[in-house]
Amino acid sequence: MQHAAHILVVEDEPSQREVMVYNLEAEGYRVTCADNGDDAMLVIAEDMPDVIVLDWMMPHLSGIEVCRQIKSNPDTRAIPVIMLSAKSEEVDRVRGLETGADDYVVKPYSVSELMARVRGQLRRVRPATVGQILIYDDISLNAETYRVSRAGVDLKLGPTEFRLLSTFMEKPGRVWSRDILLDRVWGRDVYVDTRTVDVHVGRLRKALTEAGGSDPLRTVRGAGYALG
Repeated sequence: MQHAAHILVVEDEPSQREVMVYNLEAEGYRVTCADNGDDAMLVIAEDMPDVIVLDWMMPHLSGIEVCRQIKSNPDTRAIPVIMLSAKSEEVDRVRGLETGADDYVVKPYSVSELMARVRGQLRRVRPATVGQILIYDDISLNAETYRVSRAGVDLKLGPTEFRLLSTFMEKPGRVWSRDILLDRVWGRDVYVDTRTVDVHVGRLRKALTEAGGSDPLRTVRGAGYALG
C-alpha cells in the first residue's frame, strides 16, 4: 500500500475542524490538526504534511503569517497551502495568493469542493496517492493496480520496493535522504534502521535491471538516493 497522504488542518473553529477531519479521513488521508498558527508551525517542523488546509482568521499568528513563514522556508516552500477565508473580496483573495497560498477557498464552502481542491494539490505533489499512472523514461507505475513495467515488461516488486519506486517517480531528480525515505515508505511509527533503506534500494535496483536496461537510481554520497 502507498502510504496515506498527510493533511494538516489548521482551523480554530472546532465544529468546522471536525467536519474537515471526518471527511478527509473518510477519503483515506492521515490528518493532523492545529487550532492556532504557533501549533501549526510545530507540527510542520515535526511531521511534514503533504498539503496544508489553513484558516485565514486565527488568534495570535494569522493564517497569512503562517503561510508567509511556510513559503519563505526552503524546506517547506513546496508544501501546497489551501487558504480558507470568509473574506470573498478580490483584494483579499489576491493578498492570500500573493503570500504564496496555492489555492483559496471562500467560506462557506461545500465539503466536496474542498476535497476536490485537496485532491488537486495532491495530484501535483504526490500523484501516486491519488491513483495516477507515473512514467519515467521506460518505467511505468500504476498506483491503482500496483503494476510496474519497464520497456513493456512487467516487473515483480515487493510492497516496500513498490512504495520506494513510487516515491522516487513522484519527484525524479530529487535527492531523498534515508531518513525522509524511512518516513515516506515505512511510516513514522515504525522503527527501522537506515541500513534497511539501502537493502531495499538494492532490491529495487535488481528488479529494475533484471530484464536488461541501465540502473536508473543514483547513490549520492552522504546524502541519499535519486532517480535519474
